[in-house]
Amino acid sequence: MKLGVIGLPNVGKSTLFNAITQAGAQAANYPFCTIEPNVGVVAVPDERLDVLANMYSPEKYTPATIEFVDIAGLVRGAYRGEGLGNKFLSHIREVDAVVHVVRCFEDDNIVHVDGSVDPIRDMETINIELIFADMDTVERRLDRSRKSAKSGDKKYLHEIELLERIYAHLEKQLPVRSMPMTDEEKEEVGEMFLLTTKPVIYAANIAEDEIGTEPENVKKVRQQAEKEGAEVIVVSAKVEEELASLSLEEKALFIEELGIGESGLDKLVKAGYRLLGLISFLTAGPKEVRAWTITQGTKAPQAAGKIHTDFERGFIRAEVVHYDTLIENGTMQACKEKGLIRSEGKEYVMRDGDIVVFRFNV
Repeated sequence: MKLGVIGLPNVGKSTLFNAITQAGAQAANYPFCTIEPNVGVVAVPDERLDVLANMYSPEKYTPATIEFVDIAGLVRGAYRGEGLGNKFLSHIREVDAVVHVVRCFEDDNIVHVDGSVDPIRDMETINIELIFADMDTVERRLDRSRKSAKSGDKKYLHEIELLERIYAHLEKQLPVRSMPMTDEEKEEVGEMFLLTTKPVIYAANIAEDEIGTEPENVKKVRQQAEKEGAEVIVVSAKVEEELASLSLEEKALFIEELGIGESGLDKLVKAGYRLLGLISFLTAGPKEVRAWTITQGTKAPQAAGKIHTDFERGFIRAEVVHYDTLIENGTMQACKEKGLIRSEGKEYVMRDGDIVVFRFNV
């Protein structure tokens, strides 16, 4: 999973990125201090892996990972190239989903590019830039398709009809992801690399002293996100920065003291998995304990193929026990004795938390 972190300059975007990835991206109180995107790969927190590691004491411990890309602050006119916008917009095309950091905190020491804090205006500024950029892309593609359609090829006539619908939808200032489409059309649109097809997580960035409350600005972000069908998480980038410098034990204690339940990274991971329809299955043994990320609805042979293509080609069966069943019964041996380890065939649809051994022919 690759998440692009975007937002206006000085909203706490790079501070949040630094905190969750500890990658050390520059964070400064002026626009465009991030020009080339910074990239950080982080382990997906998963308590289930920790429990399995205690059980097996494996040689290797391999969590799933997420790649975060810190994309420079966008400004009004980015789609026309303002503030190096074209370059920044191209970076968004390469991610699976967008984390849009929205400033909800007041701080006279941190300049806002538009002079005041207004989350709805800021959300609209970014969204309009992405919509305008998509309109440009669709317009260019329409020109090409209309020229090609003169040959009488029905493929281009169908593409023109779809592109015209997309353009009309964008003209209403609506993202492409909110447009009704068939599965086939979704696949076609996916190949166009439009910016507003990307699922969005709004990260409402609040002040440290607002933790545990629901500030008015956060309520506004939630209302707007609901209209768009987007996810919302509430974070304090400054607090996440403090958490990043602590040991695991200190971090757990600090989170408990603050009463926030989980870190910003945990919130982002869960929101990202929900948005993209992802789940994890697990493999466990003395050599390695590992989490594997797959799409919901993946069948056993394709899940096996995530480990190695030979596993998918020569798939015989999957021996499966769910993590919860293992915990209820204490050990894998106890699960075996009670007949709780199931033998599943090619049509088995994987579930989040399945612990699997794949049997295959070489």
